[in-house]
Amino acid sequence: MGSFGSVMHEPLQTYRARWIVPVSTSPIANGWLQTDGRRVLKLAQGPCPIPHVDLGDVAILPQLVNAHTHLEFSHLSGPIGEPGISLSRWIGMVIAARAASVSNEESVRMGIEQSKAAGVSLIGEITTPPCRLDQRPDDPWLAPFAEVLGLSQHRGDERLQAALRQVGLDPWCGLSPHAPYSITRDKILACVQHSRRSGRSIAMHVAESPAERELLTQASGPLHDALEQLGVLREGLFPWGPTPFEWLIEVLGQSSRALLIHANDLRDKEIRLLASHHHLSVVYCPRTHHFFGCDAHPVRRMLDAGVRVAIGTDSLASNPDLSVWGEVQFLLLHRTDLDPAMVLRMATLDGADALGYPRLGRIEIGSDHRLAVIETHATTVDGLYQDWAERELRPLGASGI
Repeated sequence: MGSFGSVMHEPLQTYRARWIVPVSTSPIANGWLQTDGRRVLKLAQGPCPIPHVDLGDVAILPQLVNAHTHLEFSHLSGPIGEPGISLSRWIGMVIAARAASVSNEESVRMGIEQSKAAGVSLIGEITTPPCRLDQRPDDPWLAPFAEVLGLSQHRGDERLQAALRQVGLDPWCGLSPHAPYSITRDKILACVQHSRRSGRSIAMHVAESPAERELLTQASGPLHDALEQLGVLREGLFPWGPTPFEWLIEVLGQSSRALLIHANDLRDKEIRLLASHHHLSVVYCPRTHHFFGCDAHPVRRMLDAGVRVAIGTDSLASNPDLSVWGEVQFLLLHRTDLDPAMVLRMATLDGADALGYPRLGRIEIGSDHRLAVIETHATTVDGLYQDWAERELRPLGASGI
């Protein structure tokens, strides 16, 4: 994990609360914990050492993990296009919005501040190189991925070299071959080879819509037409063959670690294949998925198969805000087939593990000290889960806490 340099140690601080939710274990009633301003030192139930801060009727949670976002769109006031817009039409509008946007660095800073206020401790950020990602001591950790795209040989080479330069400047930066419809297979292989040699992670948009499958298997459909209208389609790029996502999962399985973003349209055989690669994870962006009007996400089948699933917000180009807690609450209200404890795990521990930051997203001895609280009077775990769907989450240390 990266470092912000020298950090002054704060005095020991002990907190008591009605509940502590470690995530990695069951919620603890009438619990307390102690930190040194960097890490959790003690975690227990029952009588609390003196002196301590009694937070009262709250649950203490680890701060959240946003496993996938594009902070360069954080200046936007709302999603691009109308709900239910097709991916192919939305892509063209995003390209136009990107060309007219404020500076990359300015928008990223806006997104970091929004994420901090929303109780996020780690961000899986897709960045367009070159981009200078300055971090301040109280910022969320950034796990950046330098984006690579381009369907022409020249464009693909140019963006791969720019991404590799970005990676060379940041020891925590991985690569993001953008999507099967925006990058050639040889560049995907080059990114995977780099990951295998360097140990860096990969993040790639995969199976975002049925139109993507149609493009890859038949070289037809709305995505094919959109690429043709953009003037980037050339002979021989598509189709890939009858099983493009099986090929892609096997290729990404050769990387050091990879995140498959969205995965809205993966089928059962592909999910089983994905589950056989334990260093591969899916990042599900619930409210973005809802914005596009996609069919029900196969998240439950993924979890049942043993796939690690994390939560992301995508970006303000497809989401009303960057609140991971908003994603959690959306799932609690709209995906009642999912266990609330698993939903929280997707938004914390599993996101941290998917990105390779094992000290975040949990409350354990030695884990990161950044915590969040939610008001609750619950006397049972089920009551606690009910409060999650209705109450605001705030970073511990925010005004009024």
